[in-house]
Amino acid sequence: MSINCIRTLLEDAVQTHGDKTALVFNEQSITYSELFTRVNQVALYLSELDLPKDTRIGIYSIKSIEQVVAILAIMSTDYMLVPLTKMLKPEQVEYIINDCDIKCIITDKLESIEEINFDGHVLSYSTTSKDVPSFEEIFKYYNKPYSCDVNGHDNAVITYSFGMTGTPKGIVISHRNLIDSARVVSQYLDLQTDDVISGLLIFNLDYGLNQIFCSIYKRATLALHRFILPEDFFNHLINDKVTVLPLMPVNISQMFEDGMQRIPSPELLDGLKTITSSGGNVTAKMVKDCKKTFRNAKFFSMHGLTEAFRSTYLDPEQVQIRPDSIGKPIPDVELYVVNEEGKECGVREVGELIHRGGYIYRGFWNAPEQNALRFKSVQILKDVINLEGQLTDETVVATGDYVYKDEEGYLYFVSRHDDMIKTRGFRVSPYEVESIVAKYIPQIDQCAVFGIENEQIEEEIVMVYSSPNEISGEEIVFELKKHLASYMIPSRVIYKRSLPLVQSDKNKINKDELKRELTAS
Repeated sequence: MSINCIRTLLEDAVQTHGDKTALVFNEQSITYSELFTRVNQVALYLSELDLPKDTRIGIYSIKSIEQVVAILAIMSTDYMLVPLTKMLKPEQVEYIINDCDIKCIITDKLESIEEINFDGHVLSYSTTSKDVPSFEEIFKYYNKPYSCDVNGHDNAVITYSFGMTGTPKGIVISHRNLIDSARVVSQYLDLQTDDVISGLLIFNLDYGLNQIFCSIYKRATLALHRFILPEDFFNHLINDKVTVLPLMPVNISQMFEDGMQRIPSPELLDGLKTITSSGGNVTAKMVKDCKKTFRNAKFFSMHGLTEAFRSTYLDPEQVQIRPDSIGKPIPDVELYVVNEEGKECGVREVGELIHRGGYIYRGFWNAPEQNALRFKSVQILKDVINLEGQLTDETVVATGDYVYKDEEGYLYFVSRHDDMIKTRGFRVSPYEVESIVAKYIPQIDQCAVFGIENEQIEEEIVMVYSSPNEISGEEIVFELKKHLASYMIPSRVIYKRSLPLVQSDKNKINKDELKRELTAS
């Protein structure tokens, strides 16, 4: 068995902390030994499907202990995990299924599978049909010993996010990537065995999955929670005795959206020692609200990539001094800011962020153009670092993030090279929304979708359109909701008789001019 896989961590945790609580969810809890037993039972069932190595298996469910069991079971086989968030619409799920050829789906509700076009193996958590096997049956009948030999260099996960083409792009992550990420986060956050880590984040992307793996790496406890109301969230922190709270900026906005009047007394939250935030920019107000409510907590602001687990974090001592900074490189990472000529940028000169070193993922699935755009030879740094005598087939990531450094080497995010919108912790492609408009609302002649800065959610999505006659905004949103995830729906729909065009390209709408008009008004 490789030492560089999550399976090894789980086996070691059972040996040393078998009776310790591994997972908590509301009134439920299981120990590491109980978790290991369930993982082995599901892994044994999956292995007996006798599917080819690297077969993709999807998990299409909301958060639960069973979902974590399913994740770890797939990682105890030579198959690959594909998380499918319930926030996606059926047609988007079908795209992912077809793109990576998913052969088996594990779900909490069979009705969810009936809404999509899927004819592969289906496995449910609960017994609801005699034709569909369930975890309940597996836990009852699958009691034979199970062993596996996972290679750390094998592919483990494909996570999907929306890219420039408007369709989800899957990034391939190895077992070694996952364990390296758990190690480095545990190090710079100083995680301990007695920590209780909040499992608030959904497990469709690496930041959320990392909470599971950090918990196992440190033999800590993971307390699962589904954010519905701020009151329930604060009860989760208090009742589960949470000490480490991973968040996205949108979660911070959600917990403080009704002001401070409903927040518990600060002394009830004094057990929280660490807050992390990634997936978007943190505002000074967010930091201030957290500091006031969680008096003993250190706040770590972090910046990650689609193509690599993480690039930077901002030391808690600097958060209030320079809240707009994304910090400095995490351990084992080198970051460079280069201009279009490949030269290193000077202080406060904006350039592209180049990521070199650890945590770089395998690449995008079925996306050669995307891979060519982002995964580059280290030769692109030939005018920045000394490559004499070094191998030159090393891969670095040209992030597409435009940043600058201040006089003390702290990095600041400026913009994306592409036209992506970041809202509520998600990246949204304007093309995705625009293509749905073109396909399902044919009475619209032209459409421009873009982001406008909004402190609460980072950017709000704005849609400006032209048509012979004005269409009700409610009617447009109603149609979009049939085809797009909730976080992709424009918050503002604006009608104009005609849209401005780029002077040099009369086929292209001038979004910059539209933004200026809106912000000026």
